[in-house]
Amino acid sequence: MSRKPGPTSHTDTTSLENFLRPIVEQFGCDLEAADVTPAGRRRLLRVLVDRDGGISLDDVAEVTRAISKALDADDIMGEGAYTLEVSSPGVDRPLTLPRHWRRNTGRLVAVTLTAGGKLTGRIKSVSEEAAELDVDGKRQSVAYADVAKAKIQIEFNRTAGNDTEPSDDGETPADGTVEEN
Repeated sequence: MSRKPGPTSHTDTTSLENFLRPIVEQFGCDLEAADVTPAGRRRLLRVLVDRDGGISLDDVAEVTRAISKALDADDIMGEGAYTLEVSSPGVDRPLTLPRHWRRNTGRLVAVTLTAGGKLTGRIKSVSEEAAELDVDGKRQSVAYADVAKAKIQIEFNRTAGNDTEPSDDGETPADGTVEEN
């Protein structure tokens, strides 16, 4: 999706996010990020959206149409052509907000603490200040303020909807169901 040249050539990320947030929220989604990067003679506007329960391709298509329509009616993207890309965050996206932790309850997470330690555990519950993890069978509370980095670990041999550890044999269950990550 492209625009005709407008009055400016630089798009402020904060202004762009403030412009996009209400559009995305009308679909019950959260704006996770909006980023403009050069792509040859064009620019790439990458918008990441998500919501509790996940987001489908149909949801992404609806949000894309609404953002495109709003951008066509406004000059926030300034001069030059751009391409709009709307998607959901990947599984490798860091957990930086309480809602990211909440959306990944039941999943395995690797955490690097600000004090320098590391731990890996399954997210059991979350609050606005901390997450409770099962680390080697023991409950451990981790305050978000103490987290330097947190990423979900991909588990290929964990059955869908199963909150227990993967089987020791490392094999996929007989029905072949695996959790999507």
